[in-house]
Amino acid sequence: MLKTIRGEGVDVSSCQFTNEAPTGLLFKEQLSPEDLNVYYYRQNSAASLMKPEQLNLEYISQAKVLHVTGITPALSETGYQTVMKAIEIAKEHGLKIVFDPNLRLKLWSKEKAKQVLNEIADQADVILPGLDEGQFMTGLESAQEVAESLSHHGDKTVIMKLGSNGAYIHSKDEQAYVEGFPVKQVVDPVGAGDGFAAGVISGLLKDEPLQTVVRRANAIGAMVVGMKGDIEGLPTLSAVERFMKPDDENRDVKR
Repeated sequence: MLKTIRGEGVDVSSCQFTNEAPTGLLFKEQLSPEDLNVYYYRQNSAASLMKPEQLNLEYISQAKVLHVTGITPALSETGYQTVMKAIEIAKEHGLKIVFDPNLRLKLWSKEKAKQVLNEIADQADVILPGLDEGQFMTGLESAQEVAESLSHHGDKTVIMKLGSNGAYIHSKDEQAYVEGFPVKQVVDPVGAGDGFAAGVISGLLKDEPLQTVVRRANAIGAMVVGMKGDIEGLPTLSAVERFMKPDDENRDVKR
C-alpha cells in the first residue's frame, strides 16, 4: 500500500508503522452498481492506535490545507484526540481546514457521530457533506437549510454533494447550484466523494472561483463512478479538462 501511494506521487515521509496491531481493511460486496455492501474491519487496527503526540507539528505547519474526515475520530478515542490536535495545530499556523463528514454509522453510534461531526464542522473552514450527511448533522431537510445551518450563517463555506444533481455552494459571498456531469453508466459509486474532495482542495490551492472549483469536482466524481475500484478512476488534471470540454463528443478519456 505504501508503494502504491508513493507511486502516485504522494509524500509518505511521515507515515508511521506499528507491530502492535494489523492494518484495518474493508470488504466491498457489489451485487450491482446500485446494490453495494461494505464491511469494515477497523476496530483495534493500527490506525486506531494513533495518538496526538505522534503528530509531526513541523510537517503540518508547512502545509496549506488540512483535510480531515469523520472516519478517523470514529476509530478510537485517541483517533478522535489526534484529529482535534491536528486541527488545533492547523489553526495555530493559518491552514485552511477542509472537512468531509464521511458518515460511517457502522463504526460508531448515531449519538456519538452527530456530536463529533458537528464539533469538527464548527472548527472547519470548508465543509463537504452529502445531503444525507448534512440532514443527519442538522436535522433539517433542504440543501439550502442544511447549508445555511452548517455555514453558521455564512461564516464557513459549505459545498454540498447532490449526486447526479451536482452540488450546492453556500458561502459568505454566494449561494449557487453547480450542475453535475452526465454519467453514461455507473460502474462503481465508491470513491466519488473522495474524488470530489480532491477536486475541491486542488482548486482551493489555486485560489480559483468557487463555481470553477466545484464544477471540476463534479467532473471528477462523474469520472470516478464510471470505473471499478475506489482509486482507479481518479484522473489526471489534463484528463479532467478534456472531460469537461462541452464539445468533446467522447468523455471516456484515458486517465
